[in-house]
Amino acid sequence: MRERFPPGVADRLQYYVYRLIDPRNGETFYVGKGKGDRVFQHASGSAELGGTELSDPKLERIRQINNASGLRVQTIIHRHGIQDEKTALLVEAAVMDCYPGLTNRVDGHGTDDFGVAHTREIIALYGAAELVPRETLLAISIAGSIDQRENAYEAVRFAWVLDVKKARKVPLVLAHVRGLVKGVFRPLRWLEATSGNFPSYWDRPGRWGFEGVEAERPERDHYLGKRIPDAYRRKGAANPVRYITPDSTPRRTRRRK
Repeated sequence: MRERFPPGVADRLQYYVYRLIDPRNGETFYVGKGKGDRVFQHASGSAELGGTELSDPKLERIRQINNASGLRVQTIIHRHGIQDEKTALLVEAAVMDCYPGLTNRVDGHGTDDFGVAHTREIIALYGAAELVPRETLLAISIAGSIDQRENAYEAVRFAWVLDVKKARKVPLVLAHVRGLVKGVFRPLRWLEATSGNFPSYWDRPGRWGFEGVEAERPERDHYLGKRIPDAYRRKGAANPVRYITPDSTPRRTRRRK
């Protein structure tokens, strides 16, 4: 398997977006961006920088391919000649949207805000009235999980990196997709994100989830279907958890990992 580009080639590529393909079925299982020999480093599994490597589904897929006699990960440069990293991130996110079931650990840059959406969703989002907070709210983006859960409650209640003491003081949780509120819930208790506390989920150390109920009709009607003001949503931010307060400027929360 090739380990690097020939001399002079990588310099001409600048930033590029690449795909890793499983030769056993032709499936794209990873999309990334980088410079230099990054594509080959990832294809061989040598580009990992710490973390829980043993549980990385991409690495496990690479091991399976390498253990198959005579097979190696196939590498495709999807777009090259990209002059800056910001543009490369946007191209990477767009390519990721085209390949469901990837082993990437995180969603593409800005996916929650600008990812794949039906035109009906776009019209509903940008045509919706902005909500007016009447109490402190905890807004959580479920764009990355709603498709895997049966409803908005199951998508929003597990599992987040946040200050649980602060979260326990907030009366309402808003589940939103790209800023459009899909559910309004009243948390009854916040619990560590373990399979013991949430039997239908898996352990997520350092994260928290909640048990709750749908908010009462007046609160639900006030927020459901409304759009979270742009001032409380930093476009392209990776953090899906934001606090909304009726009498102060937007605050940042801890970043989801």
